[in-house]
Amino acid sequence: MTTQSATTSSPLPGTSRKAYGASSADAQLAPLTIPRRAPLAQDVVIDILFCGVCHSDLHQARNEWHNTVYPCVPGHEIVGRVTQVGSAVTRFEVGDFAAVGCLVDSCRSCPSCRKGLEQFCEQHPTFTYNSEDRHLGAVTYGGYSEQIVVDEAFTLKVPAGLDLAATAPLLCAGITTYSPLRHWNVGPGQKVGIVGLGGLGHMGVKFAKALGAHVVVFTTSPGKIQDALRLGAHEVVVSTNQEEMKNHATSFNFILDTVSAQHDLGAFLQLLKVDGTLTIVGAPEHPLPLPIFNLLIPRRNIAGSLIGGIQETQEMLDFCAAHNIVCDIELIPMSGINQAYERLLKNDVKYRFVIDMASLQAEVG
Repeated sequence: MTTQSATTSSPLPGTSRKAYGASSADAQLAPLTIPRRAPLAQDVVIDILFCGVCHSDLHQARNEWHNTVYPCVPGHEIVGRVTQVGSAVTRFEVGDFAAVGCLVDSCRSCPSCRKGLEQFCEQHPTFTYNSEDRHLGAVTYGGYSEQIVVDEAFTLKVPAGLDLAATAPLLCAGITTYSPLRHWNVGPGQKVGIVGLGGLGHMGVKFAKALGAHVVVFTTSPGKIQDALRLGAHEVVVSTNQEEMKNHATSFNFILDTVSAQHDLGAFLQLLKVDGTLTIVGAPEHPLPLPIFNLLIPRRNIAGSLIGGIQETQEMLDFCAAHNIVCDIELIPMSGINQAYERLLKNDVKYRFVIDMASLQAEVG
């Protein structure tokens, strides 16, 4: 790999890179090669060191959302080292640690983009994988690969001092929970609930506590009580215990619901104060019933949230550095990805898998 600056202003043929991906909905992930564009003047070339494993990766690889284009190379929690920069790049130098999250481009001109909400781009954002590639055509390929080329505007700086492997899941699990907590102004003096203690929920606990809130975790698993307290929760409620739930009625300012399985929204709406908000970041497969009277009385709100824009994601990374926050992870080799997917289906991970991408070179050669 050379380290000279790129000076072209239009895409060049590019190169083939090693990756792991799915060739069909029922195929195991396996080695393959993918195209990466030659860097443009504004591009950063990143050798990928670590890539987190998100449940969305599994959904896409197995076409569970019915929109996957194959071959599919997942991965949108990317941390790596800069190996080349374009001539117009000002924020990165060769050797810097950089990160890429769920977005690699957007129209940049619609009202949402101008507000720094690229995730809501009205011309549709370009996601890191399985999204229309604005440069090469076809679709984008994600972080289960040796290298990625990204516009500087969608590349994030990794603050000094953060564990690189444990930082990777911040690019999705982290920003997915940080963004709604910041948007609804969670802070000191507030009582905040976190529903679920998985990859998203454990980050919600860490952020809510760091923001100064009184944090209560809701779980259906009594075995998670001690871990929730270790992560920073002040209280833990087993949500199947009706008496425990009643003890918290109409007492919460904000509840972050991270659960993707079917569950009773009404039970949590009843815990909100007047004008309290329940924000959903989990994505259940089927619609959830909504008990309207639990919204009407006493004027409660229900909302949703999706990752964050680039500026807010950088803010989140800087917040993590200031508060010594990273994800709890299990590091795996690239060859372990299919087993990791099976364990994901059983919720058998505390709390996020991260792929050591150095293993890709050893396995693929």
